[in-house]
Amino acid sequence: MRGEALAGITVGLMVIPQGVAYAPLAGMPLVTGIYASLFPALIAVLFGASSRLSVGPTALTCLLVGASLTGLAEPSSPEWVGLAVWLALFSGGLQVLLGLGRFGWLLNLVSAPVLMAFTQAAAVLIIGSQLPHLLGMPGWSEIQGMLGRGMAAAEIPTLHAMSTAFGLGSLAILIIARRLRPTFPSVLLVVIGSSMLSRLLDFSASGGAVVGVLPMGLPVLQIPRWPEWSTLSELVLPVLVITLVSFLETASSAKVDSDRKGQIWDQDQDLIGQGLGKLAAGFSGSFPTSSSFSRSALNLYAGAKSGWATIFSVVVVLAALWFLLPVLFDVPQAVLSAIVLVAVFGLIQPGQFLRLWKISRVECGIAGMTFVLTLAAAPRLYWGVLAGVMVALSHFLYYRLHPRIIEVGLHPDGRLRDRHLWQLPLLAPATCALRMDAALDFGSATALESEIAKRLGEQPDIRQVVLFAQPINWIDATGVEAFGRLSRKLASQNRTLTVVGLKLPVESALSSAGELQPGPGLRMFATDREAIAYLASSRGAMGAEPAPGPHEGGSLPR
Repeated sequence: MRGEALAGITVGLMVIPQGVAYAPLAGMPLVTGIYASLFPALIAVLFGASSRLSVGPTALTCLLVGASLTGLAEPSSPEWVGLAVWLALFSGGLQVLLGLGRFGWLLNLVSAPVLMAFTQAAAVLIIGSQLPHLLGMPGWSEIQGMLGRGMAAAEIPTLHAMSTAFGLGSLAILIIARRLRPTFPSVLLVVIGSSMLSRLLDFSASGGAVVGVLPMGLPVLQIPRWPEWSTLSELVLPVLVITLVSFLETASSAKVDSDRKGQIWDQDQDLIGQGLGKLAAGFSGSFPTSSSFSRSALNLYAGAKSGWATIFSVVVVLAALWFLLPVLFDVPQAVLSAIVLVAVFGLIQPGQFLRLWKISRVECGIAGMTFVLTLAAAPRLYWGVLAGVMVALSHFLYYRLHPRIIEVGLHPDGRLRDRHLWQLPLLAPATCALRMDAALDFGSATALESEIAKRLGEQPDIRQVVLFAQPINWIDATGVEAFGRLSRKLASQNRTLTVVGLKLPVESALSSAGELQPGPGLRMFATDREAIAYLASSRGAMGAEPAPGPHEGGSLPR
């Protein structure tokens, strides 16, 4: 238990100042960031599958909350808090329903490039929002309000020297401490040190912004007033995006945790645990929570082996709510901005776009579009991820509707490969040997029929069509009908259809439909080797040069 206690105390000492720092991103009172670190963490560890994750406030989810409610209420007002609570309740309830219904696979609709681009764009927005506070200036929205009220640009407050010193000094210390010793509670020490120095220098009297009074004690049960229907409609998309993005944050940490334990990740159980955690956050008067990758990594690095570490961190947060909040009174808000900036600096990774460009230029383009749209749509940044998801799904559907269909030949290494790419001879005279690297369903059936019709039109002397069917691992009713039409059409033209390597599910579906009846127009082989041997014998019978012998054990699809 010593390792569990050490890990829990380390994470607990980190999450308290982070919670206070993240709450302004969501437009919430500072103490709600601590509330989000209490009961949600406890509930998630009790009901989730990944017991070593640190559940609580995260920069990305807080930004989504703040962006979603902009224009609906005044930040930190009772109306704003009530709407944030509803976001937590709605998104938490949706996650619980998805988990109970075993619909965790729906979260795979967000591709890695889209999530990467959205996360980096959100990090840029977070950094931009925190820079004025780091330097002791009013926020961008406050500056716009001043200009809108007719205030001259020269009258807008500029840098506050002491705030700038606190902010930049804290930022430098936190960056250096993170690089030298990640487990060192540098955030807590910076907060305590800045609080003492702020009181010594009478920082607030010089015009510097400090945390101020935070209410002590446990959060009270919150049952917010039901919002108006017009307001409720504005929450639909934010709830969906927060549900999706916050759980993808969880997935990045949960997969690491499961791999280290040598277990399969139960995403549906974690959906339930995370959803219940959000419900606990809502009823505590806080905002939607998620799993923090940095705190979860720190938890593992510090020696956590089970959920007991989270229990200890909850005890630390509980003690802070009862006894330690007065320590935060004199902490400069510039220090809170430094804490946020250090947490999100690691999300900025331009090299990911370069790596993606080498892998797939189309997906890199989708990621770039998601990044730009997220920035352009701010504060409604959820439009960026929704647009990215839709374009990525369109790209996926395009490839499902346009599958890769190639004519194959026997390569000298014994494998069947693209005949035209590798300049390979025909497998047999008057033969068209094709392979479709996709399922035979309503998306690909037309493409297969069109490709065969095209090749027969270009080469009317073809007497045999060979379909190497190993990649076809699934077939639906449309695919069965297309196969039947193709078989009958070739038979009516005195051509033969040869099918090689049908997998059992596909063969069973075709047999049930009566499309595999033996006859002179249909041949079937179980393996590539059998088919190649038959085709080689047919070449020899027609006086052609024998084809190279098959690779031992049959060729491998490529």
